[in-house]
Amino acid sequence: MSIKLINIGIKAKKASKIKIDSKSKNKVLNKFLQLINKNKEKILKENSKDIKLASKNLLPENLINRLSLNHRKLEEIMNSIDQIIKLKDPTNKVLAKWKRPNGLIIKRVSTSIGVIGVIYESRPNVTSDVSSLCFKSGSATILRGGSEAYNSNLALANLFRSALKINNIDQNYLQILKIKNRKSVDFILSKMDRFIDVIIPRGGKNLVKKVQQLSSVPIIGHLEGICHTYIDKDADLNMAIKIVHNAKLRNTSICGATETVLMHKKIVKKFCNPILEKLTKNNCIILADNFIRKSFNGESKKAKDKDWSTEYLSAKVSVKSVNNILEAINHINKYGTMHTDSIITANKKSADFFLKNIKSSIAMHNTSTQFADGGEFGFGGEVGISTNKLPPRGPVGLDQLISYKYEVLGKGQLRS
Repeated sequence: MSIKLINIGIKAKKASKIKIDSKSKNKVLNKFLQLINKNKEKILKENSKDIKLASKNLLPENLINRLSLNHRKLEEIMNSIDQIIKLKDPTNKVLAKWKRPNGLIIKRVSTSIGVIGVIYESRPNVTSDVSSLCFKSGSATILRGGSEAYNSNLALANLFRSALKINNIDQNYLQILKIKNRKSVDFILSKMDRFIDVIIPRGGKNLVKKVQQLSSVPIIGHLEGICHTYIDKDADLNMAIKIVHNAKLRNTSICGATETVLMHKKIVKKFCNPILEKLTKNNCIILADNFIRKSFNGESKKAKDKDWSTEYLSAKVSVKSVNNILEAINHINKYGTMHTDSIITANKKSADFFLKNIKSSIAMHNTSTQFADGGEFGFGGEVGISTNKLPPRGPVGLDQLISYKYEVLGKGQLRS
């Protein structure tokens, strides 16, 4: 196993040194798009194998939902690739340029990262998104998808490699591990820092935690998505009802789903029932503090301390009352995971105070936390959401998948 993985690393490093122009990159991506369109039924057939096995192995419903492909999802995958094609190549761009008093000209120029390793679970669309984004950003990619999506991932990765081959580009710009042994992940994380420049984990808490503990390679990623929606005393009721419903229930299995709703105590009596009733009518379980429970006419359970730091990824939400906006901010900064948090208010000063004081990588005003997505940001797609304090932060799309270097141009200057 170790010899196979090292060979994969050597091939990726070699491929990453080949510089490809923007026109050629887009030719590959266009061919990839055409191949997906031509092979839809084959992809769905491979995906059905994974779904059957997942059902047999009693995988949780939210994981099977993430795993499942259909014609609509394939259209979304193709739309994402099309958006990436339309984006400008982010490499070899002069990001800044200035002249020093001694005549030296200094330029900061964008460069590719090199080799990116991606370890992920469930979602086959990650295969196409990551392959397309990393390739256009000039980096070779090593993919290690979850065994539950093995056939789906392999089908998409093979189409990308075919697109590379057709355009006479080293197929090892994209490699996908066919080794299902979990020890392969440990080896990648701890023994392949000579070949891999960055690791991006996409998956559940256990996967990301493992990556953080074992990796000798820099990481871009997030551990959990404990996202909040805070309803301020100056919020509009109808807006709050719609936003909370969308933020929690549009798709409960994504990391941008709201897990905790905070309500200003002054509006609880008026807002509590219409907001929470809309959730319970859609089979959402409410876990609330005593103040909320006294006002809510529907069924709820008493929230425990652990609920404020739980990512449910299901139709379940914790609800808490707060005395003021500062208390809401302190709660978010204590229990949140610096992912995505939103305030609903008509008061611009309150909104600005909230946006500036929460530590989140994505701070929102009067909208759903489910917009925490590279595609929705206009990035064409994303390789993940980063909650690191150092950049990149938030959705990691094409422009975030680059590094830079300084080019210093002189005419014989010597430092005194």
